[in-house]
Formats: sequence, C-alpha cells, structure tokens
Amino acid sequence: MKLDILAIGAHPDDVELGCGATIAKEVSNGKKVGIIDLTRGELGTRGTAETRDVEASKSAEILGVHSRVNMKFADGFFVNDKIHQLEIIKMIRYYKPELVICNAIDDRHIDHGKGSQLVSDACFLSGLIKIETRLDGGLNQEPWRPKAVYHYIQWKDIEPDVVVDVTGFISKKMESVLAYETQFYDPKSEEPETPISSKNFTDSIAYRARNLGRLVGVEHAEGYTVERYAAVDSLFDLK
Repeated sequence: MKLDILAIGAHPDDVELGCGATIAKEVSNGKKVGIIDLTRGELGTRGTAETRDVEASKSAEILGVHSRVNMKFADGFFVNDKIHQLEIIKMIRYYKPELVICNAIDDRHIDHGKGSQLVSDACFLSGLIKIETRLDGGLNQEPWRPKAVYHYIQWKDIEPDVVVDVTGFISKKMESVLAYETQFYDPKSEEPETPISSKNFTDSIAYRARNLGRLVGVEHAEGYTVERYAAVDSLFDLK
C-alpha cells in the first residue's frame, strides 16, 4: 500500500496528540495516511493494553486514516538497535511514504526521544540497497527513503522549525484524542491521576494549538522540527 504520509508514535495516542489535526487536514485533502504505534502502551498507569487497542482503532476511524499497525515493541524498554530498525525498515518499504512524521526529538517520556531517533535512523537505512528485508516471508523488498522526516512536538515546548495551519481541524483532533477515554480527564474515573489525565492537559491541546496559530496569524497550528532545511519556491508561499 502506497502512502503519502506515515505517522509513527511510540505509544497509541502520541500521533493524535502530536499531529492529529495535520492528519485530519491531509486526509480531507485526499492524501493517504497511515499510523504505526511502536508499543501498545502496556506500562501506562491508566487503562490496559487491551483498552488501548480498542481506543486506537476508534481514533483511527475518526481521523479517517487508511491503516493502523502496532509493532508490539516493549513499552519503556524498546531500544534503537538493528533488530528494531529492521522491523521499521520493513514497514517503510511496504508503505513507501513520501513523508514520515514521528515523535519529538526530546521529551519527558523516555520512549519519545528513543522512538524519534529509531524512526529517523530507519528512514535513512531503508534507502540503502544492500540492506535486504522481507515482510512476512515474502519477496525481497525494494529500498525506499522518504523525502522528509518531521518531528511533532509533545510535552516539552520545543521551538518548531515549521508550522502547519490546521484551522478548522482542531475539533477532529480533539475527538481523536478523547477516543482514548481511559487516558484523559474524566472526573468520574477512579484510576490514579497522571500528568496527562488533568483537565489542564486536555485544555492545553487546544490552547497550545491556538497560541501557535496566533504567532503565525491563523486560528490553530501544529509545529514540527525538521532534519533538513525546509524549502519553498517563493517567499510568497510563506504565510
């Protein structure tokens, strides 16, 4: 399956929180988008791996993505090594995405930075012809390297290199995030509180997007860091 965008997160809900509005916008524009979750989030304080599976599926339907796969790496303990890189390479070569969006380059949760570097390294290695891979015992895969890798912003306020105008799509993002009912603010929940279960955190999803939009003259925006210079044909292409 050929995708335009492959969005990858260390945990189910990372993609929704980091780039959910961007995905919703691109899907509405006719782009084919897929999501890969590296782990099932089994170490999460609230909910279970099974509830995360259900929530992730529901969220994918809300966003309208074309596929969602879970790699079932060990939550908290996966590493950026050859074994894990090869598994990601197989998926990149299968989906052949033009763009890859992945975790923040540095963040509060240790899996986010690890996942970011793992995916970035795999995107480069995926283009090397002498690395041979097969998916599910099939034929040898062809090399494929995405045109660009972008990193969304998560807990830490990392300064973005580029921002995407997502005006009109923040409500879809919020709907996809709140599909993870066990993870976020619920005054009736008896589960332990976590840094992302507060009402302040839920509210921050929208107000951070609004504030970033304010800085660039639009209603809402999502920010990204880049691995190479972002280029435009003309200065007039910049808002």
